[in-house]
Amino acid sequence: MTGVKSGDTILVRYKGSLEDGTVFDTSLDIEPVECTIGCGDVIPGFEEAVIGMKVGDRKTVHIPCDQAYGPYHEKKVEIVPRDAIPRHVNPTLGQEYQVSHVKDECEDFIVRVTSVDAERVVFDANHPLAGKDVVFEIDLVAIIKQSQGWIADLPQWSVYSP
Repeated sequence: MTGVKSGDTILVRYKGSLEDGTVFDTSLDIEPVECTIGCGDVIPGFEEAVIGMKVGDRKTVHIPCDQAYGPYHEKKVEIVPRDAIPRHVNPTLGQEYQVSHVKDECEDFIVRVTSVDAERVVFDANHPLAGKDVVFEIDLVAIIKQSQGWIADLPQWSVYSP
């Protein structure tokens, strides 16, 4: 059997932790997780790590923040005066909100309350693991669909006539 390549759909078990050993996610005690490599289902460093693995392979990889959840950006932190927040909204530390931002186009994203007092609320749109290097222990359980290449994966074929 060939190893995993881009376009393959796989089943994996994994444990994700910080460099200090703090576990932030695991699928070791549940059903394996399905993902398609090359589709952005998992972080780039994870995708790169499974390329070439064969069923039954296990590995531990250290993934730098730029290949994990991205660098931390101060510009994604917003300090909002408490009186600018609707009275029916009562932000608490750690609470998350889905918000919409309209610039050139609409964009929805998650913000987390990182500080709150009587005068202001601090919202952070960075991923909670932004700026952190991570470690993944990966166990390849199965390759459930092997890609034959992007042409073979097209769902329909039709004749093009200009």
